[in-house]
Amino acid sequence: MLKGVLVGLAVLGFASSHAAPNILLIVSDDHARAAISAYGSPHIQTPHIDQLAREGVRFDRHYTPNPLCAPSRAAILTGKHAQINGHRDNTTTFDGDQPTFPKALQAAGYETAVIGKWHLQSDPTGFDDFDVLPGQGAYYDPVFISREGRTTAPGYVTEIITEKSLAWMRQPRTKPFFLMVGHKAPHRNFIPSPSTWTLFLDKTFAEPPNLRTDYAGLNSMAPQVSMRIDRHMRLQEDLMVQYAPPALEGDRLAQWQAAWAAQDQAYAAQLEASNDLLATNYQRYLRNYMRCVKSVDDSVGALLDELRRTSQDKNTVVIYTSDQGFFLGENGWYDKRWFYEPSAGTPLVVRRPGLRPAVATALTSNVDLAPTILEAAGVAVPADMQGRSLWPVTQRPTDLTNRNLTYGHFYESEDPDHRVPRWVGIATQRNKLIYYYDLKEWELFDVVADPHEQKNLWSLGPNATRAELTRKLVAEMRRLKEDPDLIFQVNLAISRG
Repeated sequence: MLKGVLVGLAVLGFASSHAAPNILLIVSDDHARAAISAYGSPHIQTPHIDQLAREGVRFDRHYTPNPLCAPSRAAILTGKHAQINGHRDNTTTFDGDQPTFPKALQAAGYETAVIGKWHLQSDPTGFDDFDVLPGQGAYYDPVFISREGRTTAPGYVTEIITEKSLAWMRQPRTKPFFLMVGHKAPHRNFIPSPSTWTLFLDKTFAEPPNLRTDYAGLNSMAPQVSMRIDRHMRLQEDLMVQYAPPALEGDRLAQWQAAWAAQDQAYAAQLEASNDLLATNYQRYLRNYMRCVKSVDDSVGALLDELRRTSQDKNTVVIYTSDQGFFLGENGWYDKRWFYEPSAGTPLVVRRPGLRPAVATALTSNVDLAPTILEAAGVAVPADMQGRSLWPVTQRPTDLTNRNLTYGHFYESEDPDHRVPRWVGIATQRNKLIYYYDLKEWELFDVVADPHEQKNLWSLGPNATRAELTRKLVAEMRRLKEDPDLIFQVNLAISRG
């Protein structure tokens, strides 16, 4: 048994004389690829995430199978899709009795902890220590839940999570560690830290080419969903116009008001001069979102500095990802939920000692993180995990063998705040196929020729590509043990064209 573990570690790039690697998993919330300079963002520089990308593997076609906070986290923990792990929406309580990769790490001798956003309603299991936000958590003076109960931490949530994580990393230990750092930011309502209140005041953010669209090439619900920047963003709670976080009082409230008064005046002046609510809201939205991203990137920098200071960087695997992406004005939207690239497309960067930096175009999924982490630790991957380890991809980033398709399924159409229709879909290197099974509508995109996914090719009629993709969709649904009734519905829709 020991010989097998040592051989496994050697294959993964760790000398057999070294201890098992520490593993640091950083999961932000709603962080779009378009808000990371390593992915070519025109909006912001993220030097610390970029450092990981320069020293590791950047995955350019990584996806979240169910682009929603809680289901995404359940998929990461279990390595299984929602139809198997049971966590389909944000209202479900996660079944903490089921197998997860932190439990497997614990059993293999790892010391494990999760700090920050959890968002699964049940208490964390598989962790020696936890200190997590209840539900969505607050940006200012957040409550944390640990084994000792509930406490309120004064300050800004990203900075508090960082300090708690650093304190845990500095504890003396004789075991390798696994630490999952869950950031609330940059989740809506995009409230920034005092250190970033005045950033980007002189910047005009570039508008995406499909900020203004008539939705003619998309499904029938696209123009009706409640996620339009001009129609549905709340003036106070989302855009921070004449607003202050409820936790701020006294001197902190006065400092907020002093910093934001001129910004509120500038917002009103821009709107009056342009009479363009979409453009004015977009600039205000991007400014606050990017301020939140700046704090997350600073946190990544602090964690990397601690690893370097203690020489633990030489034996620590670092993974940065998000639960899903986020619309930054594409289709005139904010939020997520769709299978379109800005939403389901998710950043992923993996750095390990001895790794040759590279860019991977293999199609990967959040369900792949659990088996990847287990293989990195030299721990056997359970046979019933649906994800597939990315560790071979970190060794051969251009190897697309068995990495040419990824699957997604979104369930939460009854959400009154957004009303995105339920869908199943697949993405391949060239195409994306989506079936909205309540609408009984199909979308087919060529993501190479049409990267903004504006031209639905399904309406062009049957062809070889359509036949091949529908066949692959059904085959993948069967492989992943989807609901047989849903598979029947999809087959029926295919037969009707």
